[in-house]
Amino acid sequence: MGYEIERKFLVVGNQWKKDGVGILYRQGYLSTQKEGTVRVRCIEDSAFLTVKGKNVGIRRLEFEYVIPLYDAETMLNNLCEQPIIEKYRYRITYKGFTWEVDEFLGENAGLVIAEIELDNEEQSFARPPWIGKEVSQDARYFNSALSIHPYRSWPDAEK
Repeated sequence: MGYEIERKFLVVGNQWKKDGVGILYRQGYLSTQKEGTVRVRCIEDSAFLTVKGKNVGIRRLEFEYVIPLYDAETMLNNLCEQPIIEKYRYRITYKGFTWEVDEFLGENAGLVIAEIELDNEEQSFARPPWIGKEVSQDARYFNSALSIHPYRSWPDAEK
């Protein structure tokens, strides 16, 4: 059993792009219930099935398993909610922490979110200059929510 403690922020500008190389992620959801989600994800030649529990603040249970790539691609194309999430993920180190910056594609194009995983909810960290508003507890920015209500469908007033 593992816990994920993660904070999410909107990204401003493009300065962050000079510090990383993006890797294509394709992921979809078999279940997007409030109590938890079941995700299928393909990253290059690897695939994973991930079960995440309900958020309690910025903490939630997380279980992840390697699965065959062919099975994952079949699930993405035939079983997952559409549209699937496609994004480039950049891993950027800043002052001792690794940030994951997701640049979304397709129906979520225009959205860029940075995430940092922490050891505990109270852990402090330096914020890079390209970090904007925190959205850790705004469910609209959860990937599972973006698969149901893509960013491009949001009224401009919400962006």
